[in-house]
Amino acid sequence: MGADLGLTTSPDNIAPYVPGSAMGVRAVFLVGFMASGKSSVGQELARRLDWDFVDLDARIESRERQTVPEIFRDRGEPGFRLAETSALRDLLTESLQPNRVVALGGGAFVQEGNRELLRQWPSVFLEAPASELWQRSLLDGVERPLREDPDQFAQLYAERLPFYRQASVVVETTGKPLASICVEIEGALQLRTPEDAGSGLSRIDLTSFGTGESQ
Repeated sequence: MGADLGLTTSPDNIAPYVPGSAMGVRAVFLVGFMASGKSSVGQELARRLDWDFVDLDARIESRERQTVPEIFRDRGEPGFRLAETSALRDLLTESLQPNRVVALGGGAFVQEGNRELLRQWPSVFLEAPASELWQRSLLDGVERPLREDPDQFAQLYAERLPFYRQASVVVETTGKPLASICVEIEGALQLRTPEDAGSGLSRIDLTSFGTGESQ
């Protein structure tokens, strides 16, 4: 078995990424809690792969002509979830789009319907301790409607964690630079950057890390 990169496959056998699958349109979906770095990692991964980057929350705001906090305030969380699923469904049904890295909102992958929509696509959970995520969230200047206090934050994270762990791949991000996280994702999903596409570099086979149950 290869070096431990903190990667696991999902316990409910969500199909791993297969090159050329999903009608030839490739995409990677990043999931995780507030302040887990989905946008930062997503932008860097997209740059390395020469893919497009899509932030689902930004897409929702554009479609709804309201910010995420405004949607929560005016329609509550149920209203936001409806807008979120609608935006995700439209994203997945677009045709002839280029390769994309998509950052999902913190609660998107928790919704069963959204997970079903994403079953044929590779998903990556960016994992870090709740205490670290809380500190990050205080520093990034982002208004987060569901962030209240450290105890509530940790409880919400604990409730969502089993759903996050159903992602195709889990990457522990604590103390790692963006480039290192991206290399792990590229390896697990057998992606190749434009820089190494012709170099003969081998990528890590996801199956070599076993299944979620075995780890």
